[in-house]
Amino acid sequence: MYRHGGDIYRHPGFLDFSANINPLGPPACVLEAIKTSAAEVCHYPQIGCTRLRQAIAELEQVRKEQIICGNGAAEVIFSLALAEKPQKALLFGPSFQEYEQALRSVDCEIVYAHVCQEEGFVWKEIPAELDDTIDMVFFCNPNNPTGVLTEGGMMKKLLERCEETDTILVVDECFMDFVDLQKQKDASMKVFLDDAKHLVLVKAFTKTFAIPGLRLGYGLCGDVRLRKRIQAVTQPWNVSVLAQEAGIAAVGEKNFLSRSRQMVEKEKKFLCEQIARFASGGKQGLFAAVYGYAANFIFFQSVPGLERELMKYKILIRDCSNFPGLCEGWYRIAVRSREENQSLAQALEQIKTNYDSRKTGDI
Repeated sequence: MYRHGGDIYRHPGFLDFSANINPLGPPACVLEAIKTSAAEVCHYPQIGCTRLRQAIAELEQVRKEQIICGNGAAEVIFSLALAEKPQKALLFGPSFQEYEQALRSVDCEIVYAHVCQEEGFVWKEIPAELDDTIDMVFFCNPNNPTGVLTEGGMMKKLLERCEETDTILVVDECFMDFVDLQKQKDASMKVFLDDAKHLVLVKAFTKTFAIPGLRLGYGLCGDVRLRKRIQAVTQPWNVSVLAQEAGIAAVGEKNFLSRSRQMVEKEKKFLCEQIARFASGGKQGLFAAVYGYAANFIFFQSVPGLERELMKYKILIRDCSNFPGLCEGWYRIAVRSREENQSLAQALEQIKTNYDSRKTGDI
């Protein structure tokens, strides 16, 4: 079974830093749209999500025909794997585990290319594993779990190599909306949609608009034939009435994304400052190193057992040891509200005090 963050059902009442959800919560208009559309659940959803796709097209500044809506970004990923049935795929590790899950569902051979810790988990060159035997590549930008944003030059080189090898490139940009606008403009692959026949982008309302329980994601694809193959294996009525109306309302909330970025940047700075307080360098510190934080979460190395210790304070963080290429001691924390972030900081301070008194390695 694939583990992930956000398992609040086994831990009711805990502060959840394990799932990277917008700390502002859903916009009020989204909650109102859900309530209003509840009366429509006696009808089937609009097949093809026409109104929703038009709203997304205006948000993303793409054509409506380039959009595929799904029951979460995960459905788009699984539908793509089912449509293409790749024989061999390349994953850039560490990375989101549902790529592997989707590929294994169609018996695809999976090859991993790992970027090393010494490089700061930053991809600077195309790995040798990407040759003409690879049918599909998944790349997450900003990366989950490392939080590293790969710059546009490298992304363009990756696309060019995939064009050369006749490989479908799937770029997961689910966290791109949390990135600084200027950096977004450089790193996003959206500008290549019209001309790149091998490119699929994946995005979601889940993180950005804080509605993971509704399940709403979408894919962007410029190639008509590929798009039709994906749509052919996607279940009809896959996006509920409530999810479609919530998505349309979310897109209409014009200032929400900018307010979200501002809050995330402010609280991310606060959390990084708190982590710096508890790092004393090398293996003797509670925090050995902080790496990526381009999106709405922070990726860091600490002592093994930190997640178990924080559970004593009713706080959940993401243990990243089950991501391919990572081991014990790697963690990810979401950026939450100031009150929640202060609760985490206070718990870490107490844990650091206890750790310093023992200094035995693990907590």
